[in-house]
Amino acid sequence: MAGVNLLGGPEPTYLPEGDAAQAALAAGENPQEVAKKYPTSSLAWAMLSEKAWDSGDVIASYACARVGYHRGLDALRRNGWKGHGPVPWSHVPNQGFLRCLQDLGRAAEAIGEVDETVRINEFIVDCDPTLG
Repeated sequence: MAGVNLLGGPEPTYLPEGDAAQAALAAGENPQEVAKKYPTSSLAWAMLSEKAWDSGDVIASYACARVGYHRGLDALRRNGWKGHGPVPWSHVPNQGFLRCLQDLGRAAEAIGEVDETVRINEFIVDCDPTLG
């Protein structure tokens, strides 16, 4: 019975395995070069956002996270997501999008964008309650 949706909500969305950008990043390729080659890669944008954050550039972190978030929304929609419902962290290809979402929330909070921070925190819990 595990994994059965008893509430009748939408089924989880799983982004496809075998992404070329993920493979390039796993092989140690520079995230900036990966983003140039594969601009739809949320994972590359998440890594760029996190690098900017770590260097203290909150605005660059916000911008990279925003790009990766929107690229991830596009990918989710292409894979059957209808604007709400589970996007499990446990599925590795989903993690780039979810990292961007988390990074965007952190950066929005840092710049005082309260409404956006609340919306993103709610969205994260909607995607995967274990992240909230």
